[in-house]
Formats: sequence, structure tokens, C-alpha cells
Amino acid sequence: MTPAQRLEAFRGELARLGVDGFFLPRGDEYLGEYVPASAERLAFLTGFSGSAGFALVLPDEAIVFSDGRYQEQMRGQIDPAIWRIGHQYETPPGAWLARHAGDRRVGYDPRVTAGQDLAMFRAAGVTMVPLPRNPVDAIWRERPDEPAGVAETQPERLSGRSTASKIAEIAACLRAEGQDAVVLGDPTSVAWLLNLRGTDLPCLPIIRAQALLRADGQVILFVAPDRVSDEVRAHLGASVTVVPPGAMEGVLRACGGLVVRLDPQRVPVWFAEILSASGATLREGTDPCLRPRAIKTQAERIGMRQAHRLDGVALCRFLAWLDRHGIGETESAAAAHLLALRRASPECAGASFPSIVASGPNAAIMHYLPDGRADRRIEAGSFLLVDSGGQYRCGTTDVTRTVWVGAAPPPEAWRDQYTRVLKGLIRLSRAVFPAGTPGYRLDPLAREALWEVGLDFDHGAGHGLGSYLSVHEWPLGFTRRPVLDSIEAGMVLTNEPGYYAPGSHGMRLENAMETLLAVGGGDGAFCRFDTLTRAPIDRSALRVGLLDEGERRWLDAYHACVLDEIGPLLPPDDAAWLGAACRPI
Repeated sequence: MTPAQRLEAFRGELARLGVDGFFLPRGDEYLGEYVPASAERLAFLTGFSGSAGFALVLPDEAIVFSDGRYQEQMRGQIDPAIWRIGHQYETPPGAWLARHAGDRRVGYDPRVTAGQDLAMFRAAGVTMVPLPRNPVDAIWRERPDEPAGVAETQPERLSGRSTASKIAEIAACLRAEGQDAVVLGDPTSVAWLLNLRGTDLPCLPIIRAQALLRADGQVILFVAPDRVSDEVRAHLGASVTVVPPGAMEGVLRACGGLVVRLDPQRVPVWFAEILSASGATLREGTDPCLRPRAIKTQAERIGMRQAHRLDGVALCRFLAWLDRHGIGETESAAAAHLLALRRASPECAGASFPSIVASGPNAAIMHYLPDGRADRRIEAGSFLLVDSGGQYRCGTTDVTRTVWVGAAPPPEAWRDQYTRVLKGLIRLSRAVFPAGTPGYRLDPLAREALWEVGLDFDHGAGHGLGSYLSVHEWPLGFTRRPVLDSIEAGMVLTNEPGYYAPGSHGMRLENAMETLLAVGGGDGAFCRFDTLTRAPIDRSALRVGLLDEGERRWLDAYHACVLDEIGPLLPPDDAAWLGAACRPI
């Protein structure tokens, strides 16, 4: 089917279900950022393959929303003759739907819709109707099979905490707040709580599972029993009962009379509908696993440093190869070579997300993914943006480097932009701030040098980073919007300012940082950051005179650290290249 025929067939299915429109989120039944091929409903219907977004379909209107990272990508993937493009923060989706839907009935699938999304549309006055099945599935004739990997354990020597201690902490939290149970709809929370991992998704080492944790410390894990071996059951212990997902509704209906906590951002509304019908009392609250998961244990902090050293070896070898052989290679070939270098370490389980290797104007597409059938070749006289990461059993990495390709220097304006991006990276890296400061208050540090000349970037300046879990983890990190998630010691976050000129070029620099306690004072605890990433920052596009003395000292000290830690681990030719790349400015 053509895109237009697909949308027409979808509207026909809506009519058969008795609704006028539909809300189609990108997430699956687990509301995660990453979904298996079998759940890529948004991409199937619209053509948009980004990791965040949703569609609204009406009889005479259809629009796809996403955030600033994906505006350029949507313009290249979506047929403008049948779909509009929306920015979910600049064009409020609730107001848009209320204006265009009028008194029409708009359907949603309770299994894949978050409570906060449904509340947004209902607050705008839209009549939202739950449907018994997802209408996309009726027209998706060759839908891939769902993953069915087996659960694996994350050893306590790497997690730093036993499963029993984590269960006890969350159960105590529930008791303190007068709650009898909590629904854990996010598989990454289940993975953290039970020290489980898996292979259900290519870049996220989880098993797709949900759980109900009671205040008495009993856990019901919803996953097919044949996916949990006897060894894993022994690891889980007697407090964890494995129940097939098909029995989930019966378990929830038995919760009548209980006070049950739900996170409306991370739990599908189906759970609330079943629990309400059972007579349970619902309490909205943030997933109680988020904060303890974000504050890494000592074992996890040690593991993250080891992961970034291993990653640094692969990155430095890749950058040396790029300098010698990059011109003429395709973007996809470069991405494959980088992944092969990472996989050379026995500790590497794969990529933490599909690598962004973007040359020339593709670098202006913030989350561009190279396509082996039609990607660009790396050309002299252009920026190459490489945003990638690895999953190691001891930690997760995420790093971006932008390299100027070729001997001739870039235009002066581009050098100015690149240097201001680096200034933003350095200023945020050097921040000292009261513990508990929300990330949005630190975000301007990454933008100030760009703001000085009227430039900016349309994404957050960083995000939380998991420990052999999701590359994007709560807290949201450094955001332009006033999100109140606080930054505290023990958290690992990224620092990633950038600048993008659509159709021309783009640049981003990204390091991972551990949050540490700084020297205390009379006004309470203060924090600072310690950079974990170990890879040189390209200097061929720098305007060194634009850096102040403190910024130059930071860059020299950082490069000295990279050379000291990674140089001895490299083959001689790559070590020599790194020595030149890290020389003082």
C-alpha cells in the first residue's frame, strides 16, 4: 500500500470501531522509548521512525507530533500531502485536537496509552473512547513476531545491591505513604528492582515484563514462565512469583479494597481502568524505583568508569581510523566499523542505541540514522557528527564527537559555532551547584555562549544514563522546560550542547559525567561533575582565541587525562595519533 492507501484503510478501520479519530503513541504496552519491530505502529502508519512522538488521525486531518530533535527528520520521512508535522512543545497537542475534533469521538488503545496523555486530551474537552483492539494491527498484514528472549541476571558485584534489599526499600516507601501496592509498568524499573536483564530489544538489555509490588515485600512478575529459568527463579527468591501476562487482569481484579500506586507517565491507562473496576483506590505517584535507580551504587559507579575506559579505546581507535581512511567511506560503513571496534571488547553486549553517523547536511538532522542503501559518503570540507554508545555489562555509554574532515579549515562562521558549542560543554562540566538543583536551572550554562550571538539548539542539554540499562534514564537531565527533576550526587548524566543549520551542517559534543559532592560549605551540600568519557575533542575547527584561560586549561587537562588512561591501551599507530590529538593547545 502507498502511504495514502494505508491511511485510508486505517480510517476505514476507525469507522468500523465506531470512532471518528485515533490517538496513536509511539510506545508499546510498556510505554518505553525503544520498542521491538512488532510494535513500530507509528512508523508503519506514518513513515516516521523516530524514538519519540505520536499521531492524531481525524476524518479530514492527520498530524504527527514530536520534539525538537525530530522536526527535520519528520520533514524527510512523512508525506506532506497527507500528514501535518507538529512540535509537541510549541503546538499543544490537546488544544490542537480539541480545535479540530470538535464533538467527534476519538479512540485510543488503553494498553499503549499513558495516563498523562489521556488526561491531557480529556482536560482539553476531547471525547476519548477506549477501544477493544488497536486499529493499526488490523491493517498491518506482515507484522513481525514479538520478541521472546529469556531473562538473565545482573550479578550483585555489578549492581552493588541485592534484589531483596531493593524490594525492601520500595516496600518500605509504600508503607510510609499508606499504599498497599505499586504497579511497575516500565521494564527498566523491573530490571533494576530484580537485578534482571534480557535481549528483547536490540539496544536495551531488558526482558519486556511488568510487575506488581506489594507493601509486604511480595512481587508478582508478569512474564511468560518459560522465559524464566530455574537458575533465574532461584536468584529471584521466594518473594517473587512469576505469572503469565494473560493472568494479569485476574491479579489486578483481586486488588479490590487496596490502595494502589500508579505512575501516569509510565503505566498504561488499562491498569487504572481494571483496578478502578475492581474497587481499588488509585494513587498517582512517580515510579518509586526511579530515584534509587538513578543514584548509582559504588559498584555501578566503578562499573561506569570501566565502561567508559573500554569505550574510550574503541572511540580513539575509530577517530584515528577516520583521520586516516574516513574520506570516501559511507556513513553506514563508518557506523559498522565503530560498532565492530566496540564489540572487540568481550564486555560489550552491543550498541546502546543505533549509531548516528551524519556527514555534511545530514548532521543538521539531530537524530539522523544512516541507511546503507542511500547514505552519504564522507567528504572533505564537511563536518561529520558521530553520536553513539555501547552497552557493557558494567555500564552504559553515550558520546558524541563532531570532526572537521579535510585539511582546509572550515568557514570562519562555522568555527565560531563549533567553539561556542565546546564552550557550552566546558561551562556545564565545570558547574558547582546546590545538591537537589533541578536540571533546567543548569541547562543555560550549555547555551550561554550560543545565546551571545543569537543561536540555540532545540533539545535538552543532557539526560540521565543507565547502568547496563537505558541510555536515556530519569532524571530528564538538563532541559529547556521547567522540569523539577533534581540532580544529586551519584547520578550519571550526559552533557551535550549542539548547533544545527538545516540543509547545511550540524555539530554536537557530548560527554557523560558523574555527579559528585563538592567541598561543603555553611549553606548545605554542593555538587560538581566529573567527566567519564575518554575521547579527544577535535580541535581543527576551533577558534582558540574564543576560549578563555579557564576553558583552555580545562581542555588541556581533559586531553591529558584521555592520553594518560587510553594511550597505553592502544596499538602503537593509534597511540601515536592520540598523542597528537591530545597535545596541549
